[in-house]
Amino acid sequence: MAIRLDVRGLTVELPTRAGWVRPVNEVSFALGEGETLGIVGESGSGKTMLSLALMGLTPPGARCKGEARLQLHSRNGHRGSGARGAQSASNLLVAGPGEMRALRGREIAMVFQEPMTALDPVMRIGAQIAEAIRVHEPGIGAREIRSRVLQALERAAVPEPPVRARQYPHQLSGGLRQRVMIAMALAAGPGVLIADEPTTALDVTVQKQILDLLRRLQQELQLSLLFITHDLGVVAQVAGRVAVMYAGRIVEEGPVSEVLRHPQHPYTAGLLRAAPRLERGKLAPIPGMVPSLDALPPGCAFAPRCPLHISECDAAMPELLPARGASENHRARCILAR
Repeated sequence: MAIRLDVRGLTVELPTRAGWVRPVNEVSFALGEGETLGIVGESGSGKTMLSLALMGLTPPGARCKGEARLQLHSRNGHRGSGARGAQSASNLLVAGPGEMRALRGREIAMVFQEPMTALDPVMRIGAQIAEAIRVHEPGIGAREIRSRVLQALERAAVPEPPVRARQYPHQLSGGLRQRVMIAMALAAGPGVLIADEPTTALDVTVQKQILDLLRRLQQELQLSLLFITHDLGVVAQVAGRVAVMYAGRIVEEGPVSEVLRHPQHPYTAGLLRAAPRLERGKLAPIPGMVPSLDALPPGCAFAPRCPLHISECDAAMPELLPARGASENHRARCILAR
């Protein structure tokens, strides 16, 4: 499988009054052509900051280290046709503002968690999608742009595209706004799509529709999808592999079925116990809180909350290594897993 996005040692540092903190710390993963990787973790684990770093949208003053190599592709025909040929690679972490503007939408795109805040409230839907196309192909005419806008809305399963294109964001439901965000993200034909909690604010039935839509588009367009969520149940529906984040680091990664059935890190096991089920019984929440980034424990960051904590956990941060009795692709950052 060809690698579309290869991330190695990605670290994001933010300035605070207490000094520099690392919401993303030495994160590494590879995303293959046409593959879906789920990134899971509770609030404050670093998931969204990871995605913003890949998009070149980190807050002012942030420092990024490591590598995030995006395989660029040439297209035959207009963008979004799915016809791609290998070209070159670009390190997203050192790309300048101009280079990132050229890459966003064209090679890598993002669907944000809150479409109402991501969409411009005073621009019509069609005009916003047209802008996403025109910025990468300024030479095409108005008729071609309108045709492409309607195609993008139709591809995202937005009903009555000509009508919706003339409407404003406040005139659409939450589910339709999210479909518009997907249409806009894919309008210029990127090969990599980051979906940051795209179903969090939606009701259950609409959630399923959006997940089905993303799965269909991923297969039709051979998208490489980075799906960010706090819900392990959602990951089981859309992803082939999963990476679990805690306090800025990946603490477990591997095939979804294997990680969910045989978690090797106590944090992953705690997330599974805390997930709602149809069976009767009380939920088992993880005790304590995610540690502050400026006061992390000396060893394993999960040690203060871990029911299996031993003294060796405080000695040093464990490495992410294959777990005992698991496949080579299933790794955990826990001394007990080995």
